[in-house]
Amino acid sequence: MKFFIDTANLDQIAEAQGLGVLDGVTTNPSLMAKEGITGEQNIINHYKAICDIVDGHVSAEVISTDFKGMVEEGEKLAALNDQIVVKLPMIKDGVKACKYFSDKGIKTNVTLVFSPGQAILAAKAGATYVSPFIGRLDDISTDGLNLISEIRHIYDNYGFETEILAASVRHTMHVIDCAKIGADVMTGPLSSIEGLLKHPLTDIGLEKFLADYKKGNS
Repeated sequence: MKFFIDTANLDQIAEAQGLGVLDGVTTNPSLMAKEGITGEQNIINHYKAICDIVDGHVSAEVISTDFKGMVEEGEKLAALNDQIVVKLPMIKDGVKACKYFSDKGIKTNVTLVFSPGQAILAAKAGATYVSPFIGRLDDISTDGLNLISEIRHIYDNYGFETEILAASVRHTMHVIDCAKIGADVMTGPLSSIEGLLKHPLTDIGLEKFLADYKKGNS
């Protein structure tokens, strides 16, 4: 499973990259705004800075909701760097734009997916990634992980090459569960990745090793 980090914070991206397990980055307008990045040129410069840090794909989201606007924005974003993946909303014009970009060999990530039917449309349109939002489904007492499982089953039935990118991952157990049911990618905060490091028996064992070493060399 690929690990993406869902942030626009350059320090956190660099920290994840330094860990040696980062495969890419996802962002959105809300995450950009959280870092105080506003204005078209500033956002473009920030995407360039992210691409300079990471080796993998960087999802850059359009803000237009009509086909023409998405195409214009997406082509501009894709021209920034080969790592850029154009992130499109799961709406009618978003699906049309996905097909347009896939025909041109431009990578896409169809986002805000909440049903298997939406995931089928994204795959049919040639999306590189489809992003089901599991955390937001959990928030309304719906099983987000079940959606991942359903999409996995459908994609395997028909050999769709679209990768399932589990988005809105909130914590470490989300990461583990997504790995169990076959998500191709997960994207979440740095804490959800670093949480995989933690286990009390590891800490206890290391403490004992170091104490025994100190005794033997005192």
